[in-house]
Amino acid sequence: MCRNIRTLHNFEPPATDDEVRASAIQFVRKLSGFTSPSKANAAAFDLAVERVTAAARELVDSLVSNAPPRNREVEAAKAKARSLERFAPR
Repeated sequence: MCRNIRTLHNFEPPATDDEVRASAIQFVRKLSGFTSPSKANAAAFDLAVERVTAAARELVDSLVSNAPPRNREVEAAKAKARSLERFAPR
């Protein structure tokens, strides 16, 4: 599940609220063990997602880096190349 959580710090343009929320959902899914919670657990799950989203946004916004911002397209191409090398038929 957590393979979908991406690094959000030090990118140009900065991480969007949707990206931060998506990573929070993946994190809460991993912790809870639920892909989608039952009705009995939905309120707790949703509250956790909201709190993790707020904490993640605060973290990403407060981090400082001396490195130049990374380019999303370049990083995506690198990840795709690693994936092709890793899963290529041998």
